Amino acid sequence: MTTSETAAETTPKLSARETWRALYVHFRPHRWVVALGAFFTLIGAATGLAQPLAAKTLVDRLGEDASIAGILVLLTALVVLGTAIESVGAYVLERTAESVVLAARRTLIGRLLRLRLPEVERTQPGDLMSRVTSDTTLLRAVTTQSIVSAATGGLAFLATIVMMGLMDAVLLGVTLGVIVLIGGAVGLVMPKIAQATRRAQEAVGEISTVLERAFGAFRTLKASGAEERETAVIEKAAQEAWRHGVRSAKWQSVAWSSVGLAVQVSFLAVLGIGGARVASGAISISTLVAFLLYLFFLIDPVSRLVEAASQYQVGSAAIARIVEAERLETEELTAPAGAAGTGPADVIFKDVTFRYREDLPYVHHGVSFEVPGAGMTAFVGPSGAGKTTIFGLIERFYEADGGRITIDGTDIREWPLADLRAAIGYVEQDAPVLAGTLRENLVFAAPDASEEQIREVLVRARLDSLVERLPDGLETVVGHRGSKLSGGERQRVAIARALLRRPRLLLLDEATSQLDAVNEMALRDVVTEVSREVTVLVVAHRLSTVTLADRIVVMDAGKVRAVGTHSELVAADPLYGELAATQFLASAPGSA
Repeated sequence: MTTSETAAETTPKLSARETWRALYVHFRPHRWVVALGAFFTLIGAATGLAQPLAAKTLVDRLGEDASIAGILVLLTALVVLGTAIESVGAYVLERTAESVVLAARRTLIGRLLRLRLPEVERTQPGDLMSRVTSDTTLLRAVTTQSIVSAATGGLAFLATIVMMGLMDAVLLGVTLGVIVLIGGAVGLVMPKIAQATRRAQEAVGEISTVLERAFGAFRTLKASGAEERETAVIEKAAQEAWRHGVRSAKWQSVAWSSVGLAVQVSFLAVLGIGGARVASGAISISTLVAFLLYLFFLIDPVSRLVEAASQYQVGSAAIARIVEAERLETEELTAPAGAAGTGPADVIFKDVTFRYREDLPYVHHGVSFEVPGAGMTAFVGPSGAGKTTIFGLIERFYEADGGRITIDGTDIREWPLADLRAAIGYVEQDAPVLAGTLRENLVFAAPDASEEQIREVLVRARLDSLVERLPDGLETVVGHRGSKLSGGERQRVAIARALLRRPRLLLLDEATSQLDAVNEMALRDVVTEVSREVTVLVVAHRLSTVTLADRIVVMDAGKVRAVGTHSELVAADPLYGELAATQFLASAPGSA
């Protein structure tokens, strides 16, 4: 089974009621504009209904050898007027459709950027991106044209049937018999369109996922000589999208061709039976001509109904994927209240237990420690001891399963999330730098920072000389994920970004691992200076960093093994003594 087929099976299948409810959410804000477009379309259809009557009058006058100039002018006016009015209606609907897509994208983007971290980790980023770009595009037709086509097509169909019934009930019965027979076959095709479209959209999501993976590790891809292999993977996903897209197109073609088949068969039947009725004197020749014109006019409303049904099937597949994304758990974020306190923060872990998923083992088994305020606290221990997880819990990227975490004596679950994070500066292990300019990266967490504050932090992070060398200074574009910067420069940018936030609690996750000795020593001095007025927590693997800490927390197998200073722990804790003796080199950066 292919990846897209597996993914398609995991996408929830919404009931018709749930689908319409979800579609109505997107349709509701634009309902009056859509109604206006539908009104114009109905007027255009009404002018079309009058044309066969005018044609009947024309034939009657030809038989009576009367003037037909007025009728020809009327017919021409009806055609021109109907076309103009329907064009206005089509523009209104197309414009509204684009507005529906824009609103859907705004809503979805707002939710996706507020997803809880575990939700993002369970979902492929490329697939989430395709829901914003590709799936929302499919909404444009189903939320406007499909609804209008169903309404106007249905009304026009009923009006045409009434007019045909007034012309001749026998011929109407023949026409309806053919339409019902072929319409039943079309009904069997519609679910196949939805299934093929759903799988095509999943395959498009797979393309985005693979591309995101490739560009996210582009240097590794090239260094590994993996271009052809990755190309093959992407081409396979593209082939899947093509295969399911063709399948959807095939069934849509069957549905559309059925409309022509129904009209043609009806035309032959009406022509044969109607000719016999004209010969018998049951109806006039003008009535047969008008009926045949109505029959051809019936193509438009029937086509609209088939189009509405097809677009609904396509849209239902897209809406199911959008609803799935909207159901992902999000964080409740509000603007910081500015009442998070001042000065260094106190941090206490009390019997904290945690695991990343219910099917995974616990990472923390009753972790307890206290950080009383200003100063530097270092966390050390073997790989997998749970050091980095502490930072994730403090930031509330994850929620503890048990125990209690407090900052300034208040449980972090009682803090407004925005206020909590506004008080924290966080430098991750891989020191991510975003595409854009150096300035944009520096002020990412502090958009209101002044020029003086930026200059000060550049000096403290030893970035001032780098800025002077860059051709455009702070406005220099750093490339995708900071590709134009060295590893050490990216770490210094991340540290500067955290310092510019002016946090009360600074979390440094092996923040100097890629710095040379000179810059590491300089930044250690900066961190030491900062720790006099800010609470600093450090996950460290270098002895040079650990020895500067006011307190050291030794972790092993998800528990706190010992707490003390460097000299105390060397004498009292065998594990710490072993780590210190090997300069902590046994624990590579990024393994916490």
